Amino acid sequence: MNVALWIVTGLLALAFLAAGLLKTVQPKEKLAANMGWVDDFTPTGVKLIGIAEVLGAIGLVVPAATGIAPILTPIAAAALAVVMIGALIVHLRRGEGKQAPITIVLFVLTAAVAVLRFGPYHF
Repeated sequence: MNVALWIVTGLLALAFLAAGLLKTVQPKEKLAANMGWVDDFTPTGVKLIGIAEVLGAIGLVVPAATGIAPILTPIAAAALAVVMIGALIVHLRRGEGKQAPITIVLFVLTAAVAVLRFGPYHF
């Protein structure tokens, strides 16, 4: 089970790192072509969401892998789950129902990592 949890954690970290870097380095106007939700946020707000995703991705892997403050891994997973709840609310409010399944899957996986790393598979 620990190996499967590491695989899920690694894939989540890659997904959030990629999404976060995209939001951090691309201008809001360029993101708007594929991410309509950015119109509801300031450029700074979009960048802050991206930074939160990048930090969350790092927090999913680095503390557990190094053994330095491994409690940060489930905390990062829980924080990313909260980000996904916010994303789901934004998508549903904007009528972007097609985005909901992806957001729900990311929420479930991050919540599962948080629960399992706080519980039986902690470090």
